[in-house]
Amino acid sequence: MAVRVRIEDVAAAAGVSMKTVSRVLNHEPNVREDTRLKVTRAVEELKYTPHLSARSLAGSKSFLVALLYNNPSASYLMGVIEGVLKACSDENYHTLLCPLEDDEARIVAGAEALIARSQPDGLVLTPPITDSPALLARLAELEIPYACVSPKDQSHGMGVAMDETRAAYDMVMHLASLGHRRIAHVIGHPAHGASGWRLTGYRQGLERAGIKFDPALVVQGEFSFESGVRAASALLDLERRPSAVFAANDDMAAGVIRVALERNLRVPEDLSVCGFDDTPMSRQIFPALTTVQQPTYEMGRIATLELLASIRNPESGRMVRVPYALKLRQSTGPVQE
Repeated sequence: MAVRVRIEDVAAAAGVSMKTVSRVLNHEPNVREDTRLKVTRAVEELKYTPHLSARSLAGSKSFLVALLYNNPSASYLMGVIEGVLKACSDENYHTLLCPLEDDEARIVAGAEALIARSQPDGLVLTPPITDSPALLARLAELEIPYACVSPKDQSHGMGVAMDETRAAYDMVMHLASLGHRRIAHVIGHPAHGASGWRLTGYRQGLERAGIKFDPALVVQGEFSFESGVRAASALLDLERRPSAVFAANDDMAAGVIRVALERNLRVPEDLSVCGFDDTPMSRQIFPALTTVQQPTYEMGRIATLELLASIRNPESGRMVRVPYALKLRQSTGPVQE
């Protein structure tokens, strides 16, 4: 049976005290860089894994971060989860995944139960939970730090966001540059801040392109494949159907393509379709989906790193802005006269 490497072994290999090893592992300040490098090298060579319960007892911390989520797009959520897991692993933290109900009271009750049961050092919140007034108020009362992914209010707090309004604007301008004038939009879930930002960008793009806004071309969705199917059915039933559909996420865009193909419409010859997020599915379907690349993995990772920085130093923790990119693929093309 393999012998577990102890913190004493790391200290001996690095030629420092166990307390110094502990300070390096916990990323505490005021450790000389050469000392930090010696300890880090010893940890790697010995393949030392900190014992979670011992660290917790020594520092009055659980060394746990909880990710709270309630999002119908599994592909979006997976990117965020992977980023959170990576950041926690790199910083010697463990991660708890906590799905919550979509009812406001149940969100608060679920978070309270998690905090009481597991005592996490901090939380990462994903949309739409990021915008739950009752939950945010309760977390403030409990004085537990949290970081948000894409919150509506980005003027304070910590976490990560991107300019989703501008990204949607750019996508509409892309469609307009291809000659499309009847550009429809499938709105995301009404509880998500992203839905409003992307709708605003859609309208701004139409205005900039000199296209009159037509409310008949805007249909409510819920960020799910099924809602994309329903929205596409409504849009393609119109007497004057759109020549292009911009869905507020990739799942709904896939639903639009499904309905178009069922009706023997060619994509993009008869109907251009684009989405938002650049999930793996956008590259797996045919035709490959034109979409906005939202770096969900990096967003989860950055939000977690900001949270951990604030746990170590309450004065730390920022709201970080990340870039986006348009991914132009085969699902969009010039309008057919």
